[in-house]
Amino acid sequence: MQKKTDAFSRLLTIMDQLREECPWDKKQTMDSLRYLTIEELYELSDAILDKDMEEIKKELGDVLLHIVFYARIASETKDFDISDVINNVCDKLIHRHPHIYADVKVKDEVEVKKNWEKLKLKEGKTSVLEGVPKSLPAIVKSFRIQEKVRGIGFDWDNKTQVWDKVLEEIEELKVEVEKGDNDRIESEFGDVLFAFTNYARFINVNPEDALERTNKRFIKRFQIMEKMISKDGLSLADMKLSEMDIFWEKAKSIYLNK
Repeated sequence: MQKKTDAFSRLLTIMDQLREECPWDKKQTMDSLRYLTIEELYELSDAILDKDMEEIKKELGDVLLHIVFYARIASETKDFDISDVINNVCDKLIHRHPHIYADVKVKDEVEVKKNWEKLKLKEGKTSVLEGVPKSLPAIVKSFRIQEKVRGIGFDWDNKTQVWDKVLEEIEELKVEVEKGDNDRIESEFGDVLFAFTNYARFINVNPEDALERTNKRFIKRFQIMEKMISKDGLSLADMKLSEMDIFWEKAKSIYLNK
């Protein structure tokens, strides 16, 4: 524990020194750091998907630095400091885990989530969905919305029901595509994605992670295909799709379903 405390204290000391002496660090505000923080979180997400523990360690450090940086800026205006940040989250964790710190009994993680959402409402939240950030990517937001409402019991009973809903939404999309009304097509397509996202939850798949892994897999295979085509002295722009497919299948055999 002392080792951890010393390491955190060292970071706080360095942050104070940089804020006081470094021209770049002195100039930063919460607004100027915001987009950089978002970038760091995406880099952490990439490292987690790649299962690169060394990179995860580095990116966690960058995220922690940003947290400390925001707290240091707030301390200068006497709004709060890092101890307030830490104590606030500690108090929240204790309050929202009465099955650990009080006499509430739960049988599984589902009940834990339900209690969590109920406690948030008692804390003054006016909606179960109030804590879902507006700027989340759409699929992530959809997944979180469905998790939130599940916490208060607004959910399907089983995955078969959800799959039936997926098929229903697909049929409705087909109807609108045939009619050609772009607004209705977009609406029904959104319903299909929402239903598929819900189904992913029921089969224990994170849809954002699944899609991003597919993105990464496609990029890797496509780049392998490009290299093979170039090595054979051919031009991708001049090839027919049937010719590309031959190299695509070779690329898939080289980079399997990772």
